[in-house]
Amino acid sequence: MSSLEKLLLNASSSLGEGEPEIQGRLLECAGALADQILGMLRQRNGFYALESALHVFPARSSQHELGISDWNENALWRSRYNGLADGCLFFAEDVFGGQFCIKGNRIYTFDPELGSLEYLADTIEQWAQTLLRDYEFLTGYPLAHQWQKQNGQLPVGKRLVPKTPFVLGGEFTLDNLHLIDAVEGMRLRADLAVQIKDLPDGAQIRFSVGD
Repeated sequence: MSSLEKLLLNASSSLGEGEPEIQGRLLECAGALADQILGMLRQRNGFYALESALHVFPARSSQHELGISDWNENALWRSRYNGLADGCLFFAEDVFGGQFCIKGNRIYTFDPELGSLEYLADTIEQWAQTLLRDYEFLTGYPLAHQWQKQNGQLPVGKRLVPKTPFVLGGEFTLDNLHLIDAVEGMRLRADLAVQIKDLPDGAQIRFSVGD
C-alpha cells in the first residue's frame, strides 16, 4: 500500500463532486506534478484527515467548500502577499492555515506569517509519506486534537490562527489559538508577512486577531 493510500484510508469522504479538473494558470503552476495532483483528487476529491488537521481542497467549490481554483484566486487572499505567493498552486492546509503548495515541479510548505517557502517533497507520494512520518509537526495535529476535544469538531472553512503569531513569539498552546475563517486568517497573516519583509530587527509590527 502506498503512503497516499494509507493517508486516504483514514481520511473523510470526498468533499467535491464530478470529475476533478484544474485549468489555466493553475495547471501551469502544477507543472510536471499536474497529473499527480489530479490523480490524488480522482481518488478523493478533497478531504479532511488527521482529525481535520489536514485539509486538502477539492477541485471545484461547492456550497460549503472552496475548491482549488477559487482558493487560488488572487483577489481572495494571494494578492495580499505582494508577490510572495506568486507561481504557487496551493492545494492543502494544516490546522493553522499553513499551506502546502506546488511550485517549480516541487512541493513546499508556505508559512503564512512570513510568506516563505520550505521544500518538502518532489512528488505527491513523497508528500504523503512525509506527512505520515511527521504529521504532528506538519499538520498541528496535537493542538487540533486538544482543541476539538474541548470544543467539538472544527467547522468547515475554519482554521486555528494564533492570537500572537508564532513568528512573534506566540506559543503553540490552546490559549493562543483563535477559531477564524480560513480566508480571513490568510489575509491577516499576509499583512503581517508584508510588514515583516525587509524590516530591521526591533521594528514595530501591527497585528490583531479578535478574541
